[in-house]
Amino acid sequence: MAGDTSAITDIARLLVESRYAVVFTGAGVSTESGIPDFRGPQGLWKKIDPDVFSIGYFMSNPEEVWRLFIKLFLEIPRVEPNRAHRAIARLEEIGVVKAVITQNVDGLHQRAGSKNVIELHGDLRYAVCLNCRGKIDLEKVLEEFKQKGGTPRCPQCGGLLKPNVVFFGEPLPFVALERAYEEAGRADVILAVGSSLTVMPAANIPFYAKQNGAKLVIINMEPTALDYIADIVARGRAGDILSSILEEVERMMG
Repeated sequence: MAGDTSAITDIARLLVESRYAVVFTGAGVSTESGIPDFRGPQGLWKKIDPDVFSIGYFMSNPEEVWRLFIKLFLEIPRVEPNRAHRAIARLEEIGVVKAVITQNVDGLHQRAGSKNVIELHGDLRYAVCLNCRGKIDLEKVLEEFKQKGGTPRCPQCGGLLKPNVVFFGEPLPFVALERAYEEAGRADVILAVGSSLTVMPAANIPFYAKQNGAKLVIINMEPTALDYIADIVARGRAGDILSSILEEVERMMG
């Protein structure tokens, strides 16, 4: 088993005995699929000024931001879910995990088989019109951009198209945030996996669950902002730890 064996056993027991377990994930869940995180030692924001992905900068320089977005994110649809995604999906399949709340936009939870996934920061499936709020398939937008260049525009109203991910300075999608708080409020166990738990307001969700009586489990390579209130902290790679937890859960459930 990977990680601290007693912690793995304790987490598995919490999950097996839980009434409503929820998983909250950040970029550290997807790094094993080859997607860089944002704030780690080799993170994206060490190489690129994050202000480029602010809504204000985008409005002033949309074509530049689109080009950078394509360069950074175009390969993501080609990567595969890893052991962490598959373990979470299996925990949902056997009825232990009820919902996944994610800060990630890569869609790997769904591709691994998770069904009840709440995407707090948007997705890589669509572009959204900032005028009429219509959504356009992102692949179509990218294909046209590669062929014709120029700033992508809405085919319906001519408004500026933006990737359907939350830029700095934008609010989180109201419906997703509302659903996330609803699930966190119902949770009696919440696993926060692969997140520094510093990016607000998303990082407030595990805290909210804890305030409402849930047991908080943190699985991460590095210390997080909420370690001080966690019931269990497990250090290590998400894939290693979650695979071991799943193995122990299935053993306990017989």
